[in-house]
Amino acid sequence: MGGGVSRSAIDRESYSRDAWVRALIGLAQGERCESLPDAVAWPESDAEVARVLRYASRRHIPVVPYGAGSGVCGAAVPTAGGIVLDMKRMDRLVSLRPDDHQATFQTGILGQALEDRLARRGFSLGHFPSSMYCSTLGGWLAARSAGQCSSRYGKIEDMALGLRALTGSGEALETDVERTPDLGALLIGSEGTLAVITEARLRIHPAPELRLMRGYRFPGLAAGCDGMRRVMQLGLRPAVLRLYDPLDTLLASARGGGEAHLGRLGRVAAMLGPALRDRARSLVVEHAAAVGRALSAALGPARGCLMIVGFEGTRERAAAEEALGRATLMEAGGKDLGPEPGDHWLANRYKVSYQQSKVFAAGAFVDTMEVATTWDRLQSLYDAVRGAIAKKAFVMAHLSHAYPEGCSIYFTFVASVLDGQRRYDGIWSSALSTALRVGGTLSHHHGIGQLKAPWMAQEHGEAMKLLAAAKRALDPAGILNPGKFLA
Repeated sequence: MGGGVSRSAIDRESYSRDAWVRALIGLAQGERCESLPDAVAWPESDAEVARVLRYASRRHIPVVPYGAGSGVCGAAVPTAGGIVLDMKRMDRLVSLRPDDHQATFQTGILGQALEDRLARRGFSLGHFPSSMYCSTLGGWLAARSAGQCSSRYGKIEDMALGLRALTGSGEALETDVERTPDLGALLIGSEGTLAVITEARLRIHPAPELRLMRGYRFPGLAAGCDGMRRVMQLGLRPAVLRLYDPLDTLLASARGGGEAHLGRLGRVAAMLGPALRDRARSLVVEHAAAVGRALSAALGPARGCLMIVGFEGTRERAAAEEALGRATLMEAGGKDLGPEPGDHWLANRYKVSYQQSKVFAAGAFVDTMEVATTWDRLQSLYDAVRGAIAKKAFVMAHLSHAYPEGCSIYFTFVASVLDGQRRYDGIWSSALSTALRVGGTLSHHHGIGQLKAPWMAQEHGEAMKLLAAAKRALDPAGILNPGKFLA
């Protein structure tokens, strides 16, 4: 194989996990990984992928397609050993059709590399997940990814016009949105359990001539949600539309407070001395849920909610949409804060993906949960899921990925690692059961993996039989990514 195969201990260890927080908690507590692959392969062509799949299929050896390992649900963990198929050497821009606004890429390409190659030709995909620098096109397709500009450009399934994939037995399969039925809709979101996607033909857009960012403050979450709904149902398509709950607003404001604010905090911490700092930190971490509840009670509705809004496109359209959006949001009760909050968010929008290690170093873990529902159920979903998590963790949320009919809620929660995976499992079990009970989804764009698999039958019912039938047809030997949502 041109890309090579390794059975070295360090490679097997490196590919034994993704960024699933449950596994990282175990790692932080010194637990030994039990999910080592037997080998790691780096194919460079469809022919090499097919060769691995045919070999594995004949011998019933599991194969786990692997992007960049930034998934947070355990979808890329080799639960039954076998071969990890790292796709990152398949990273070419296969073709660009400027007149048709289409580009075809191999799926191992990293997100920022894909965007850079399009930018050099005056185009953009419009897909900007927080993991932009550490996720691949194949990973986006596998998990039905949503980028930060999804309200304008759609999720990854809205951008995919055609796929090339290899089944579990190594046979080529091509899909096209113009064909009926479009089998691509089945493969996108299947997390490598049905086929290995090797190429994707994508809808691209001319790079925006103008981008206008702005901040607003709303008196509460309900008023902010109403403003978001009005904007989307008016037919406007903002590139960015994010609403922070009161606690996340407080922290977002602190993050934007400038160097003077951070400098004062640093000087106070220095005067307290290392021992006192460590003790205060451990108390906050140990009692994270109580701290969160106390802050929320102290803030109340009076704190208000920050909204970040951005419009982009041609100069004329971006300016017109921004003016109409501003009028609509102010009619809904928003206070115009000017461009600074939006510009600050844009300049720092990827930093959140690199803060996790600092939280672990403090003796805590941080994780995220993204659910979605229609506008009429959104407040109930927020209240119920937040309440379920708040019993065990410090929790905050923002709303993003808005549509005319509804919106996603993105919860972030922090808790102590003192009782590790037991607390983690309890949080997720309570939160997911609650989300389904009040009419929310299991996932909006992070995927299912091992984390959410136990709730799949509850959400999808009889449709699970269709997924199982597709698995038997496309992967008769059952080698592709076992132990995930079809287990």
